[in-house]
Amino acid sequence: MSEKLAIDPARRSDAIGVARVICIMGIVYVHGWTGLTGHELELARGSGQEIFRWTLMDMFGRSAVPLLGLISGWLVAGSSRVQNWPHHVARKARTILVPMILWNALALLLICGSGWLFDLEIPTPPSLYWVIEEIFILTRTPNMNVQMPFLRDLFLCMTVAPWLVRWPNRALIAVLALSAIGHIFDLGAPVILRVSILFFFTLGILARRGDLAARVTQWPLALAVLPFLLCLPVQIYLTQIIDWELGSAESRLLDLVVRLAAIFAYWRIAWALTASPLRTLLLKIEPFMFFYFCAHLILMWLGGPLLGQVFGKLGAPLYPFYLLAQPFLVLAVIMPVGMALRRYAPAAARILSGGRLSRPRPENDARLAM
Repeated sequence: MSEKLAIDPARRSDAIGVARVICIMGIVYVHGWTGLTGHELELARGSGQEIFRWTLMDMFGRSAVPLLGLISGWLVAGSSRVQNWPHHVARKARTILVPMILWNALALLLICGSGWLFDLEIPTPPSLYWVIEEIFILTRTPNMNVQMPFLRDLFLCMTVAPWLVRWPNRALIAVLALSAIGHIFDLGAPVILRVSILFFFTLGILARRGDLAARVTQWPLALAVLPFLLCLPVQIYLTQIIDWELGSAESRLLDLVVRLAAIFAYWRIAWALTASPLRTLLLKIEPFMFFYFCAHLILMWLGGPLLGQVFGKLGAPLYPFYLLAQPFLVLAVIMPVGMALRRYAPAAARILSGGRLSRPRPENDARLAM
């Protein structure tokens, strides 16, 4: 076995925090407000602004999420607390599952309630079972908080983590192969909705065993970023220019390749940012990121149409500026709300953030991403 590289643990911890900021803020581009219906978006496919939107979505959104799953697997592989299964699962229920359920209920209340009060074009609950699915995400992606299956499936990964961390590499490679097949052929539901999360979570365990995080930090930045920059335009061209079928096995295979390339790029970028003047600012933002992740779609549903009246829908001259600004507009709301809750309602802040807004930021890797 090759000797492990010695890197500064404090800087590695900072890089994890920075990675969470840039990855989670990028998710907003996936859910950014457009003002168009699904049919209208399909008609806009191939237009300049739609290509620009898809570029932001793929570069900063979909491609960044896998690193969050990998970091979770990497961290859980180094945690001694994972050995106690009941305690581990109970802790993950408090920090992942309970906040997910509460935020789903809040989304339903705030979004549907606002739609009813102000006669907005927002889905109304058609049945009690629909409400249950929206809150607990039993078998499908919710209509409101579409980002929450990440937390649902991450919790499932955490429940089997005590076994995964004990398995030999060949068994984990088999899990990788099966989950890759599941992603490519869209299998796994309703047990696991996004099987790629299991893929990257397991890859994180293997990455820790192979000291991959430390090794990538030694790469030149250009070398780490280049594969992603080469793969991304191919994906954009195939899906947006020549109208490649989205959701096909071929497009999902390419998607997996792009996500793998993005992991190296974003981790190396996060490492570089820890040596930049942005480090202090990014680490001050980091404790709010779980809160940001859970709350941002509520703001998209409610605030998007209001600002859209100023900037216009997708296709309007000012829309690209609005789209670019959306992650930062969300942050401008989330930070004051999170700070106010932490000061005046600490119990609510603790529960809704899974404990992340109730304690100072740790200086080591003991915390688990997401």
